[in-house]
Amino acid sequence: MNLTSALLTVACHASQDDAAKYATPLQIACDTYAINTPLRLAAFFAQIGHESGSLSATEESFNYSISALTLTFPQQMPPALARQYGRQADEKSVPPARQQQIAALVYANRYGNGDAASGDGWAYRGSGLIQTTFRDNFASTGSALGIDLVANPDRLRCDASTAALSAAFFWQSHDLNALADLGQFDAITQRINPAMNGKADRDLRYATAKTALGIR
Repeated sequence: MNLTSALLTVACHASQDDAAKYATPLQIACDTYAINTPLRLAAFFAQIGHESGSLSATEESFNYSISALTLTFPQQMPPALARQYGRQADEKSVPPARQQQIAALVYANRYGNGDAASGDGWAYRGSGLIQTTFRDNFASTGSALGIDLVANPDRLRCDASTAALSAAFFWQSHDLNALADLGQFDAITQRINPAMNGKADRDLRYATAKTALGIR
């Protein structure tokens, strides 16, 4: 199927500029990983649209309010720490340096990451059109794509082709085409985000994408 920027504007709720930026990378990624039927594409577009803020963002934000920080990372950010690191009443956003500290703390010593002082939490924060996170996952994704993403993690955030291919690789490696073929969208959401965060938005995007792709 020809993935035009006009289709992505509707199916991913993307701006015209972002849709144009990703039309060719997503075409290549979807062709490579057989995301090639209307049902598969609708589910994929809905999920990457949610994960990337409608194709506008390829890196995880740590601009958390105090309450959201504890809710999202209850073990790593108990209330006392959340009050220290979360967005303060006089701040429009958490300053970049403190966002890096949050990432270092919440992702330390997990899935190949080193301790909080290693810098791994920030280097291997969620990146790409589906948020690839942690050193181990950067390594396995990079191996599949033939790119050293451990040594070059910013490529997943800065290169549209890599961001698109990583999302499609995740999709294929988690057998999400099979679930898409069955219309099991909730099961897809759960494999991407076990807590089902953002379910309402993902569901709305799925309905929009199906309409855009002519699925009734």
